[in-house]
This record gives sequence, structure tokens and C-alpha cells, in this order.
Amino acid sequence: MSVVVRPDTASGPGRAAGTAAAPLLEVDNVSVRFGALMALNGVSLEIARGEILAIIGPNGAGKTTLLNVISGFYQPSEGRILFEGRDRTRLRPADVAALGIARTFQNVALFRGMSVLDNIMTGRLLKMKGSFLLEALYWGPAKRQELAHRAYVERIIDFLEIQAIRKTPAARLPYGQQKRVELARALAAEPTLLLLDEPMAGMNVEEKEDMCRFILDVNSEFGTTIALIEHDMGVVMDISDRVVVLDYGRKIAAGTPDMVRKDPAVLDAYLGVDHA
Repeated sequence: MSVVVRPDTASGPGRAAGTAAAPLLEVDNVSVRFGALMALNGVSLEIARGEILAIIGPNGAGKTTLLNVISGFYQPSEGRILFEGRDRTRLRPADVAALGIARTFQNVALFRGMSVLDNIMTGRLLKMKGSFLLEALYWGPAKRQELAHRAYVERIIDFLEIQAIRKTPAARLPYGQQKRVELARALAAEPTLLLLDEPMAGMNVEEKEDMCRFILDVNSEFGTTIALIEHDMGVVMDISDRVVVLDYGRKIAAGTPDMVRKDPAVLDAYLGVDHA
């Protein structure tokens, strides 16, 4: 597959290389146990502000578990997670989202009976403030707030080029478009850190190329930091600044795409290549 190749971003927003800025997110020696199963085992990593970090590894390596811990869906058995320098290890998912962390899911989780527009509007819920009475009457500040939120959502719809389906129920959309709507809903929350769990799973080549372009544009135009799980190694190598590799719940490699693709441990564990 030919995807949009990442331009030289050495001077772009939040680049980790050559800067002394504190990481946006730190995962510090995190372990997650489910009974006798160790899903994550002492994983540590950092995500620099403004970068695109890819998380790769074989099935069952712990990738989705890692995103679930970062987003608050799971609590770590050990270790801690810091966001913008503050410990947020024990926060609930809603509290994590309020800090500026949004995510998409491996399996599409849209409201199937709702339109595309209404699905994306749900991503604005944490931004909405006001009294129940004013909202019920749709008067004054409540009306102005509704119009402002709708205008923001319309900008995202234009950005992701889904104007033609804005009134279509989510259940009627092909899978690739549902993935794009889920991305739109996450962007509606105006995240500082966006977590993408296999955003291109089930897509054809053209849909993958479009999604690659949108991810790069979100990163460059919105300044959004992105961590994504992806199995397509061509995509990973083309759009990511850095790559972290998990295997059996452990981090076995981390570095630039070129460094990781040559790492013997990665060749053995992930690519299944005999480098001897």
C-alpha cells in the first residue's frame, strides 16, 4: 500500500528530538494482571507532546490493554501514569477524558440508530455546561452554547470530508466510514492526546490512504499528540515519529521506525524473521 509519507517534522510542534520538554504522558513501570494472566509486565514509555507514537506487537501482546490503562478503563496492578506531569493513575475514564485524552476503539462503538452528526455531537458532552432548566427551555446561554458546539462539529465534518453522510444513521454506513465517524467523535472532544486502537482495521487500500492523511493532518494542523495501535507495518513506518514494540506484555523495543525495523528482537517476536 502506498500511503501519505510523513514529511520532515523536525521543527514541527512538540517534536521530541532535540528538545528538553517534559513528556506529555509517562507510563511508569505499569503492570496489569487478570488473575494468573500478566497482560502488561513492567511497561514504561513516554509520549512527547506533538508526536505520533505507534504501538505494535503480535496479537495478545498487550497493546489494547495499554490503551485501556492510559484511558482509565483498566486500573494498573502496579506502576503509575502521569499526564502533563500529574499522577492520574486511579482516575475514572470520564475524569481522564476531561483532562484531554480521547480514544477510538478496535471495534466501532457508535450509536447505530443516531445520525453521523448526532454521534459526533456526543463527543462534545464534556464541553457542555449550563443548568438543566436553561437547557430544557433551550433559551439564552443554552441556545448559544448549542449553536457553538454544533459549529465546531460542522468544522470537523468538513475537515474529515464526511459532509455527504452527516444526516445518515451510523448503522447504514460501510465500515470504513464508521471508522471515520468514530475519529470525528473523538476529535469533537478537542483532545490533547488522541488514542487510536487499530484505526485502519478492516479498511481497503483507498480508505487506509485517506485515514493516514487525516491522522497526519490532525497531528500537524490541530497539534494533537497521537498514540495508535496498528498492524499494517507500511502505515506504521510511514506516519509515526517513534515506535514502541510489545511482546507478551513486555516492552521489547522502542525508537524511530528505522531503528525498530532493524531490531533483532522485533524481527524475531513480531515479524517472525530469522536473522541468524
